[in-house]
Amino acid sequence: KKEIMKHNNDFKYDLKVGQVKEKELASILEGSTIEVKYDLQALDTGNVFVEYYNLRSNKPSGISTTESDYYCFAIQDTFHIIKTSVLKERCRKHYKTNKDVLGGDSNTSKGILLTIKELI
Repeated sequence: KKEIMKHNNDFKYDLKVGQVKEKELASILEGSTIEVKYDLQALDTGNVFVEYYNLRSNKPSGISTTESDYYCFAIQDTFHIIKTSVLKERCRKHYKTNKDVLGGDSNTSKGILLTIKELI
């Protein structure tokens, strides 16, 4: 059960809410598979690149084939963890739009440009 964060000046309440999130993060890190992507350009572009197809092998790749429960985007010194199923939903609406672009090494991959705001 997720708790909805409300603004509250009560330290005990804030502590309780924080502890719920600590347990949630611990369960992700201890019991899940996580694919980590380090996006060096994300802060400059405002987007992360979510690969789904490799043009060299002519096969689905990245998010299309992952078996990970979560994706983690490392953006400089921060880590943004998202359920793979949620990330797929957020990317799907951009398939075959102007956010469906070539990228990766030498533009040999197809992927979705997802804004950092949409990621978070």
